[in-house]
Amino acid sequence: MTILYDYKESLYINITNQCPCACVFCIRKETDHLGNSGSLWLDHEPTVEEIKNEFDKFDLKKYDEVVFCGYGEPLVRLNEVIEVAKYIRSISDIKVRINTNGLSDLIHNKKTAVILKDYIDSVSISLNAPNKTRYNEVTKPKFGEKSFDALLDFARDCKKYIKEVNFSVVDEISDTEIEESQKLANEMNITLRVRHKN
Repeated sequence: MTILYDYKESLYINITNQCPCACVFCIRKETDHLGNSGSLWLDHEPTVEEIKNEFDKFDLKKYDEVVFCGYGEPLVRLNEVIEVAKYIRSISDIKVRINTNGLSDLIHNKKTAVILKDYIDSVSISLNAPNKTRYNEVTKPKFGEKSFDALLDFARDCKKYIKEVNFSVVDEISDTEIEESQKLANEMNITLRVRHKN
């Protein structure tokens, strides 16, 4: 069971396999690992203590950042993310990022960006599409129609509380949709990254 794994210059935390989305391009459907990680399918959700203990095996000086991102939506476990981020802060001044689908307000039925503000340096939100209709087709969120607007609200909140906020789309959508996503990101003053599926 892989809890921490490194990929390029980052150290990743695989905190859950739960996710309220079933994205059409999700890498989980194709492989059980990334880079040189072991299987990212967890046999149980690691406790905060288990995650802390894993950090003993890694030298944080070797990495540019620590990223909450594995085979699930990290903010499903919002409280554990905060506890682990506090721990990282206590042992290092390394940058801490979350890769998220941006639906944590719906998952927890409350505003969540404000809870992250003292512990997270960067949030990358999977925008995935430029509008609600395409978002639902591509992402298949269990919360349905309200998901896209909730994601945008979460992004606006993150802008208030977190130093660095990015959107991402995967180049599985059309060039026109990438352009429209860029326009939306510009309107919100958020940087858009285009991720390459392969």
